[in-house]
Amino acid sequence: MGKRIIRSPARRTSFPDACLLPSRSAETWSCFARQRDDATDYLKRIVGRPGDRIQMVAGVLHINGAPIKHERMVDFTDTSTGERVRQWRETLPNGVSYSTLDLQDNGFLDNTQVYTVPVGHYFMLGDNLDNSTDSRVLAAVGYVPFDNIIGRVERIYYSAQPGENGAPPTPLQDRIGLLVR
Repeated sequence: MGKRIIRSPARRTSFPDACLLPSRSAETWSCFARQRDDATDYLKRIVGRPGDRIQMVAGVLHINGAPIKHERMVDFTDTSTGERVRQWRETLPNGVSYSTLDLQDNGFLDNTQVYTVPVGHYFMLGDNLDNSTDSRVLAAVGYVPFDNIIGRVERIYYSAQPGENGAPPTPLQDRIGLLVR
């Protein structure tokens, strides 16, 4: 999806921990992590700190061997196509809560190995659990070094769904100007 965001610069001494603090609303703080190639930026959430053990089991995130709270929500409906996708409310052990999308049962990334986050690195997950190139894909993103975390998302000022068959992108009106907390 084509998103344009406003971000705050990272405070190198406390930024990753701030992403894991309880938020003021139902949505959690999102993190903006720079990809290994240093040319592509990714929007992901920090779910693992150095030393944490991260694993997906039957589509549910486990941190240090324990499943996080995973509650069914009303389906997400794509406003441009009408497609409905299962949506979940996930809550991390520290109380941070956010919504995720689940396109299919037993998807490629629904059951993973145990990832042990190395010192100086963080584990990032996208919101679309079946269609996200994130830390679960070691060859593409893997563990994100602290120095590659460049800011926290503040606001989405433009979002669009890619057009089909060469058509121009369709703006997602309900996301434009959205404040991310």
